[in-house]
Amino acid sequence: MFALLIVGALVHFFVGSLTYVRNTIRGRSQPNRITFLLWAAGPFIGFAAGISAGGSWALLPVFMSGFGPFVIFLASFMNSKAYWKLGIFDYLCGLLAVCALVLWALTKEPATAVLFAILSDGFATLPTLLKAWKHPETETSIGYITAFLYVILGIVVIHSYSFTQLGFLVYLLISDFLMVVAVCRKNPWQHLRADFAG
Repeated sequence: MFALLIVGALVHFFVGSLTYVRNTIRGRSQPNRITFLLWAAGPFIGFAAGISAGGSWALLPVFMSGFGPFVIFLASFMNSKAYWKLGIFDYLCGLLAVCALVLWALTKEPATAVLFAILSDGFATLPTLLKAWKHPETETSIGYITAFLYVILGIVVIHSYSFTQLGFLVYLLISDFLMVVAVCRKNPWQHLRADFAG
């Protein structure tokens, strides 16, 4: 099972995340910087909380769900057209996400940390979910598809079904599914082909 997690992590990162990075650098994808920065922070906290509660390699999908967005966030600075213009709603969701992270820092309890990491990630997801629904052409679908499949793998191999071990993975499963639907609901095959276009 460990080998499957490693292979899944590599596929998700090299096919999903790096395709998104390439499209971001080219200006074809326009990530919301608040979302992607907070998408990195939330999973990193969820991963740390899971490890502190005795987590295993099954938490690798949680870590990878933060690492990919962090790389995409950095890539958004390489092209002036490679980011989404932020509005009041984006900043409000970002503020709520940061508040959830601060509340986690004050509690220091693993289960509470996972809950606040989920809330933080959820608030961070809302702006991009709405953007993807209205403007799916600004997103790279393969990143969300590989993330969704990788989270399924993480859930399958998990050894403990406690909230600290499973909570963030279940949240990611729902979140990634919603992102796939938002981005791919119109002409999914055409959108997928466009992800890899030269």
